[in-house]
Amino acid sequence: MACLSWCVAGLLSSEARAQFFQQSVGGISIDAQGALQNAEPDALEELAQIRQQAMAPVPGDLKQPTELRKVSLRRLQAALGDALSAGRPLPDEVRFLAGLQQIRYVFVYPESNDIVLAGYGEGWKVDKQGFVVGATTGRPVLLLDDLLVALRSAQQARRGGISCSIDPTAEGLRRLQALALAPPANDAGPRALLSSFEQTLGPQMVRVDGVSADSHFARVLVAADYRMKRLAMHFERAPVPGLPSYLTMLKGKASGKQPQNMLPRWWLATNYEPLLTDGQGTAWQLRGQGVKAMAEDDFLAADGTRKRSGKTHPAAQRWADNMTARYGELASRSPIFGQLRNCMDLAVIAALLFQEDLPGASGCGLGLLLDEIDLQAERFPAPRQVSSQASLLETRNNYLISVSGGVSIDSWEVAAKRETSDELAPLRSQAAPGAAARWWWN
Repeated sequence: MACLSWCVAGLLSSEARAQFFQQSVGGISIDAQGALQNAEPDALEELAQIRQQAMAPVPGDLKQPTELRKVSLRRLQAALGDALSAGRPLPDEVRFLAGLQQIRYVFVYPESNDIVLAGYGEGWKVDKQGFVVGATTGRPVLLLDDLLVALRSAQQARRGGISCSIDPTAEGLRRLQALALAPPANDAGPRALLSSFEQTLGPQMVRVDGVSADSHFARVLVAADYRMKRLAMHFERAPVPGLPSYLTMLKGKASGKQPQNMLPRWWLATNYEPLLTDGQGTAWQLRGQGVKAMAEDDFLAADGTRKRSGKTHPAAQRWADNMTARYGELASRSPIFGQLRNCMDLAVIAALLFQEDLPGASGCGLGLLLDEIDLQAERFPAPRQVSSQASLLETRNNYLISVSGGVSIDSWEVAAKRETSDELAPLRSQAAPGAAARWWWN
């Protein structure tokens, strides 16, 4: 039995190991009770140092940037099997899938009983937040751990997709409505008013569907949703130019009429063009940005229930469109968004493999990658709740609390849409695995 742990025996104390696991994704901290909050900069710096100490030097031939690094699933499983049989920890190049940062192609080779994943790859490093990213691009590398979860969750995702949401409780919304309708205290300042809104609404509940809530994959979804809302609500500044917060847009002259006591809702969804295929089922290409931001305005009804308006304030829609347009740059500067795109890619690939029965067509079984006993994915405290945060518009006593939203991955729906092209056959021929025993190549 093996577990894809970041830890190296004897390197970390039990307290450091607990902190290490809790603050492992997207600059957030999740304690043993599932409470989510923003991680402190000092903790992130310590996390980066721990990961750097635990990491071996990148092999020389893996440092080379290439537009088409290939990973053989058949040979990858053989490498995993060798490590398990010998009782050795998995090497970094296996855990980081040879430095792949994106999957653009899936090639099927029945003649060699293989399936090959291909896309941009290069060497890697640890960034200041503890992410493992490309040495030159700053984009996060794909993780074997997330591939395992995507493959093992594919059939469950078929029945309802993969998603996460952060939602207020019904009781909290009723309390909030009662407070909003009550006459305001004359001596209540803006900060006191915001604090009363936050405490009245109480913690919001985290829900994950389609993948195990204690997986790294799930943490990526929750962390990306949490980070997006903090950018939108002006709780932190975007790391890229041209992405002002939603509140900044509301204060602008072009924002139009301001919403009154609305609950803006944003979520991240899949954003792919139809898959390209050679028509023979032996070559496939993922196309499109992968991720888009969506928006809608919720409101509180008289009975304190949250209702969907079916409409979006122009400023909220502009913010979502703006984030979508800058998502690629944002993924490089705030790697949690790149990790989300990686997870979406892996979920789509997993859906494609099972939808088309590519393991059966190629003769490349996925036995070890699907084996949850001998090869375990890492487990973390599952995210369960997060404190509410409110913002107050300066022009009037209107409150804004970002509620609900989340992430939605319709992987099987994406995999079902395709177009045919003759351009893929030459690429498949060029990418064919040679006689070398190595499980990856450029």
